[in-house]
Amino acid sequence: MAVTTVNLEEKKMMRSLVGFAAFAVVAMIVLKILGSVFGVVLSLVGTILYFAFWGFIIYLVLRVFSPSTADKVKETISGK
Repeated sequence: MAVTTVNLEEKKMMRSLVGFAAFAVVAMIVLKILGSVFGVVLSLVGTILYFAFWGFIIYLVLRVFSPSTADKVKETISGK
């Protein structure tokens, strides 16, 4: 009778261990996918901010050296 109880406990423990291991593998895959998606989004945001920065610098230079041209650019962009 003691052998059967130990055997059942070992099976239960092994089943729990396999379940936790499977959960860990699935969690790692999901985290890797989410990390990739987050990386792509972060990269796109960084690229947009980079272009916006240089657009602002160019507009600022235009505003300092040729205000009338900067006004034309602003009207073109705003659609007025």
